Amino acid sequence: MSHSCRFCSSPLETVVADLGVTPWSNSFLEPSKEAIAREKAFPLKVMVCSECLLVQTTETVPADEIFNADYHYLSSFSTSWLDHARRYAEKMTERFGLEGTSQVVEVASNDGYLLQYFAAKGIPVLGVEPAGNAAKIAEGRNVPTHVAFFGRDTANELVGRGIRADLTAANNVLAHVPDIADFVGGFAILLKPDGVATFEFPHLLRLIEGIQFDTIYHEHYSYLSLVAVERIFEASGLKVFDVEELPTHGGSLRVFAQPATGTRAATEGLAKVRADEAKAGLADMEAYVAFGKRIAAVCAGFRAFLEKAKSEGKRVAAYGAAAKGNTFLNVCGVASADIDFIVDRNDLKQGKLSPGSHIPIYEPARLEAAKPDYVVILPWNLTDEIVDAHAYIRSWGGRFVVAIPEVRVI
Repeated sequence: MSHSCRFCSSPLETVVADLGVTPWSNSFLEPSKEAIAREKAFPLKVMVCSECLLVQTTETVPADEIFNADYHYLSSFSTSWLDHARRYAEKMTERFGLEGTSQVVEVASNDGYLLQYFAAKGIPVLGVEPAGNAAKIAEGRNVPTHVAFFGRDTANELVGRGIRADLTAANNVLAHVPDIADFVGGFAILLKPDGVATFEFPHLLRLIEGIQFDTIYHEHYSYLSLVAVERIFEASGLKVFDVEELPTHGGSLRVFAQPATGTRAATEGLAKVRADEAKAGLADMEAYVAFGKRIAAVCAGFRAFLEKAKSEGKRVAAYGAAAKGNTFLNVCGVASADIDFIVDRNDLKQGKLSPGSHIPIYEPARLEAAKPDYVVILPWNLTDEIVDAHAYIRSWGGRFVVAIPEVRVI
């Protein structure tokens, strides 16, 4: 079957990774035979466009079926992510002189985790969020939220209501939109002439270096490099002027953009990341093909760990029913016979089964009751936070395990 680039419509010819057929990574199941029988699964293949260099899934699962009123991901369950959001609010307020007459808009504002910090400074805020349950929580935090998917139409609607932004934020959402040109074009409409848009997303270069194939899932339609983002932004009315490298999500970029007519000068940070990507060969198809060949070894290493633990009579549990963890478990062929249970702080996931692998999910207190020998940290980007908060497992000899890019027992 042939596929075309979701941005520039060029034919896609180079496979980056073929991860088989898996369910949606956040589609948790009720623990019943009926729910399991109804579970849907879709091909999960990623290809790269040789023209615009956008790495993308070949299948477009309808966004409104994923980000609906029962979307299970809530940002505020990670204390380290809240700290990250608070620091962003402080830094942006100072850098761009935001005050009581300014307007900050966050797209994919989730449960108000970020905008609450601007609101606390007396800066007017507005969230745009398609998941109704998350928007309701945000409203309870005094973060006014417009329930909608963002794009040019929504931007025009907001401008029609008199809303223009001095600062827009879009954290870990650029990869989640099937029509990336329409999405980015909305920011060009919503920004004031001297406004700034920031976008945070996992850096494709780090994904390739760290074999982070678990960050590939249906909700992520795109996997982003700076070189691809600059091409998309330029065609959509925005111009990148600065880039910061962040440790979040295994290595992310924070890209600063302005309207095409903006006058802010390009920074050294932008030049550095451009040079890093060029050195890594991200304009060369071979760099992408080589990545796909490394995935099987990661899974083989983790399966060997599980088989050894089982042969020794050890019990294995997991921490964090994260989307990346569900991709990892499904691609590696892991099921409830291999891992006894998963614990997660999010009560929306507790009592459910993980998609595909059908492992039961409980509250974190289950760890102390069951006393597993190993706890696999599925959201490995939060390893330090999780280890510090649950160091008590060492009291019975329990050990933490991280499996990306290779098995490591902590």
